[in-house]
Amino acid sequence: MICGPTAVGKTKLSIELAKAYDGEIINADSTQVFRKMDIGTAKVTEEEKEGIVHHLFDIRDVEEEYTVFDYQRDCRYWINDILSRGKTPILVGGTGLYIKAALYDYHFEEEETTYSFQGKTNEQLYEELKMVDPHSTIHPNNRKRVERALTYYYNHGKPQSEEKTNTLLYDAIFIGLTTSREILYDRINKRVHKMFSEGLLEEARIFYDQGIRNRTVMTPICYKELFLYFDGKISKEEAIELIQKNSRHYAKRQYTWFSNQLPVEWVIVDFTNFQNTIEEVKKRLEKDS
Repeated sequence: MICGPTAVGKTKLSIELAKAYDGEIINADSTQVFRKMDIGTAKVTEEEKEGIVHHLFDIRDVEEEYTVFDYQRDCRYWINDILSRGKTPILVGGTGLYIKAALYDYHFEEEETTYSFQGKTNEQLYEELKMVDPHSTIHPNNRKRVERALTYYYNHGKPQSEEKTNTLLYDAIFIGLTTSREILYDRINKRVHKMFSEGLLEEARIFYDQGIRNRTVMTPICYKELFLYFDGKISKEEAIELIQKNSRHYAKRQYTWFSNQLPVEWVIVDFTNFQNTIEEVKKRLEKDS
């Protein structure tokens, strides 16, 4: 499992490890399962794949639902399929709940009923969650996960936190890529500018013009900020700055979650010579295998 915040080199590392260990890559990012959300989610390109087989990318349209239950089922299928063929499954991504759901003994049931939480603030939803699940560790501002936890409770009559265990189902090694906050924030800021040069504005405009305002499109950082620009509420420059700021804050939350929830071995990335990072990770893998 390769985890870490955005813009830290997970994709590049995963390709090199797949080459070295006869691997196939499984997406562990909740936004990259959706088609046409390419630039905004920093999805791996065909050129970047270098012929390596990738799974669970572009498997749903943005109008379709895809839950953590769906991911758990699909990811475990591919893990077992890849292992059965004598190859190495390599999970790559930054969605912590998806990672834990796939690799640990979490029991989810398919949710038959969806609920609308529109009109309620983050604070109101969080208070509602604490009433039904006082042991929840979800951050109050992580609206998507708060809504998911409430939906789970209303479907099953029991808190989602009761379904979680720390029993690891696979012989997995967790590698986390890290760097100084200064370097990471600079890379995030530059990546946002690169995304705009690659056509992020046009990608977001398609969803905006189609009137798509569902959770799938409004949860990832970039689209909702650009919708504010399209609505004339902020300038393009303000939208860029807001995307950068929200991305930096998200990266900070990712570090905290991974450090507290997973047995991650952190590797400091050498951006001046990424091959050094690759070799360091290989050493860790060979030591732990």
